[in-house]
Amino acid sequence: MRDARGRGGMRGRGRAMPYKGQPPFRTFIPHVPFDLVQCEVAFPRVKPAPDETHFTEALLKRNQDLTPTTAEQSAVLNLVTKINNVLDNLIVAPGSFEHIEEVRQVGSHKKGTMMAGHNVADIVVILKILPTREAVQGLGKKVVEEVRNADPKEVLTMLPNESGFEVSSAEATVKVLVTTIPPNLRKLDPEIHLDAKTLQMNLAAIRHARWFEENAFHSTIKVLIRLLKDLHSRFTGLEPLTPWIIDLLAHYAIMNNPNRQPLPINVAFRRCLQLLAAGFFLPGSVGITDPCEGGNVRVHTVMTLEQQDQVCYTAQTLLRVLSHGGYKKILGMEGDSSIATEMSVWEGVVVTPSEKAYEKPPDKPEGEGEGEGEGTEEAMEAQDVSA
Repeated sequence: MRDARGRGGMRGRGRAMPYKGQPPFRTFIPHVPFDLVQCEVAFPRVKPAPDETHFTEALLKRNQDLTPTTAEQSAVLNLVTKINNVLDNLIVAPGSFEHIEEVRQVGSHKKGTMMAGHNVADIVVILKILPTREAVQGLGKKVVEEVRNADPKEVLTMLPNESGFEVSSAEATVKVLVTTIPPNLRKLDPEIHLDAKTLQMNLAAIRHARWFEENAFHSTIKVLIRLLKDLHSRFTGLEPLTPWIIDLLAHYAIMNNPNRQPLPINVAFRRCLQLLAAGFFLPGSVGITDPCEGGNVRVHTVMTLEQQDQVCYTAQTLLRVLSHGGYKKILGMEGDSSIATEMSVWEGVVVTPSEKAYEKPPDKPEGEGEGEGEGTEEAMEAQDVSA
């Protein structure tokens, strides 16, 4: 009777059996890594919070050092204004170039998160036509020609690249990212047009800038973004983090909390390392859903499994150093980036760098290990990451 219930009694309600040799289907259910900020009520303090005045001052001082000078900001703004005016005029009075649909400022200059010494701004130009390399180069020459006509003393250079072209003066550079209207993306010929993936990324940059303007306008978010960009540039283990991931992580760390009020910069900075160290951007984690894409795309899936592991174990090491008072080395105010890869001692406490947990499986010959449990697990994990 028990066998009858276990088999025939569930007929029509059980899951379909997979074909022989295929891994069983498994519904992907992401998990939420531990986040003390979200469950602080469940872990009441037994002693007062430590005084972090010096840590907060160091964070603000480092942000000040990373912020472009007034002269740098003026140089970038001056070149952006000139190029933007030329492009706007080409829309209103096209003349010999009548193919521009829209012009938008994007990137760190638009968001207010530029770094000192990196005087670069970004502008996206949406064309009505299919973007051939010749058309893009022609637009670049036209822009430089019009800027020189307006200001004959201006010395500019124009260099075409894979995403459009760059216009540079002695003090600043403007990257003009070319794309096309969405219906044209299906008509591209890789032989003569810009790469389709590049065009899609340039369109996405507009969505990112719009989202940032509407949601991440708080000044603390911009401070945290600069600090995270600095970590990204100094610690190789954090290099896989893209600018868009950094923007979203900073916004999440500051605004996503039970009170829905911005967290102080010292709390938010530590929370970023805590989240990354807890596996926020590992396979199976809920992570952060891209607010500018459909289909619940988790932003960290652009990283490979090795890169996800690398970000996690680097953050674990930095968090342990921070916990023992090593914030000056983390912020780059003292020493170098060796604390992430070499053993260090803090008031008698030895901090040993975390080691990688993920080993890329060797490529198996076709047919070998088919249907075995180990191969099935790898297949399912790969499905989880791309979900």
